[in-house]
Amino acid sequence: MYLFENPVLQRELLVNLRTGRSFLLLAGYQILLAAVVLLAWPDAERLDLTTSPPSARRLVDLFFLGQYVIASLMAPSFAAGAITGEKERMTFEMLLASPLRPVAIVLGKMVASLTHLGMLILASLPIIVLCLPLGGVSFYEVLAAYLGLILSVLLFGAIGIACSSYFSRSSASLVVSYLIILPLVMVGVLMWRSLEGSGELRLKWMLLVVPAYTITAVLLLCGNAAGRLLYPPDIGSEGREVLDPDAENRRAIGLVIQRDRFPDRLFAPPKKQTLMPDGSNPIYDKEIHSEIFSQGTLMLRLVIQISIFLAIPLMAWLLFFSPHLCGWYLSYVIVFNILVGPVFLAGSISNERERQTLDLLLTSPVTGWQILWGKLLVGLRVAFVLTCFLLWPWVIALPLVDSYWTNASAMGMMLAILVLVCVANGVIAMFCSSLCRKTSVALISTYSIILLLYILPMTAISLFKILQIDAPAEAWLTVTSPFAAVFAVPLDANLTPDGEGPAYVGNLPLVIGYGVVTIGLVAAMLAAITLRLRARYRLAQ
Repeated sequence: MYLFENPVLQRELLVNLRTGRSFLLLAGYQILLAAVVLLAWPDAERLDLTTSPPSARRLVDLFFLGQYVIASLMAPSFAAGAITGEKERMTFEMLLASPLRPVAIVLGKMVASLTHLGMLILASLPIIVLCLPLGGVSFYEVLAAYLGLILSVLLFGAIGIACSSYFSRSSASLVVSYLIILPLVMVGVLMWRSLEGSGELRLKWMLLVVPAYTITAVLLLCGNAAGRLLYPPDIGSEGREVLDPDAENRRAIGLVIQRDRFPDRLFAPPKKQTLMPDGSNPIYDKEIHSEIFSQGTLMLRLVIQISIFLAIPLMAWLLFFSPHLCGWYLSYVIVFNILVGPVFLAGSISNERERQTLDLLLTSPVTGWQILWGKLLVGLRVAFVLTCFLLWPWVIALPLVDSYWTNASAMGMMLAILVLVCVANGVIAMFCSSLCRKTSVALISTYSIILLLYILPMTAISLFKILQIDAPAEAWLTVTSPFAAVFAVPLDANLTPDGEGPAYVGNLPLVIGYGVVTIGLVAAMLAAITLRLRARYRLAQ
């Protein structure tokens, strides 16, 4: 009933594993890993197995860490919509009315959502075995790495299932899952790095310590999700309930959003007491007062609390004790906006399709340009205000750390990069929303495009350095990445703790190039969205 005769598990496996994209994903994943190993394979006719070149160890570490990051990104995307998907398809109550026990439903959903990811991880095992003759890594480290990957997938999937039981939209469940998983990924990477060179210790740690905490957390999270299915708070609404934020705040524990006070009113304006003025944009008015908060404020409250909880120790370390690492704190803020920003715009147009109200919107007197800037401005406003909550430590550090005063122009460049990132992420999300029919697909597509633009170039540069490949125009390969632009900002004085040494020249042309490329990308996507909105008959199909 729980595994072998679980109809939920059987149905989900048949639907997920028989699709064409599952085979394409598996084939593409294997081809990519095989290409990396092929590039790293030595050219010598005879291989000396007695040596352990450091490049081989760096390659294997990059191989494992890459899979770890991929697992942290893909596990929530599969699991975070397990229960919210039932609510969005209006089959949630039918599932609850079935003779299945809640534990069987949760277990079936979790196993089905993680099976495909587990296949990807296990399918890479033969490829990594081929890397063992290169030296630099022991068999124990391979076992420890794969055991850690499997445990991480289970934990990340359980987090996604638990978040899915609390929300009515997959987008909200997905972003909260990512924010919870982000610190766990950071801890996992630091722990793996700290045990570098000790394969047996890594294996003992993975066999004795990590499984105990992971299994305990998985059981607690799955038990919580099963308890919410046993006594669902939203039964009778078909998962389409509209919550009253005031009533929700009265029952809330912890952070409470008060829409009539500063700074909450920056992204949560108070309820309207008068009629809408003449000449105002009805799309903007409707979105800012109702659409953003129609499903309650739980997601916003969790986002603020989790991000601030992580920002406090990072602020002390990166801004005050080690001011030369201030770029890493801005990178954390950029990562936060990457996770949170697209949520408010990925459903701007696809939600209209799902509610079957797109035809009504397109045939109204509202112009396509009003629809565009009304929805875009609301999403950017909420995402930018939430991102600014993480900038207050930087504002506090500016007058307290003398080194920042001598680098005022550099701080201004970093702030400009952050603004460009906020705008670019929102426009990419709205562009995907105009092309996709489902909000969940639009959100995943947005994250995929962002990863290709921001992360893939830097990963390629790191791989070229490990493989000792001279790439043409290597510095300009990262012109689309804001992380590369942040660390390329020139500093007028050295920010090292002793305050000595030459100034960091950086790469000012790369920073300017990032700004030009980002502005051009935003302009092109806005033009494409405008053309889509003007071609009303295409969107109305």
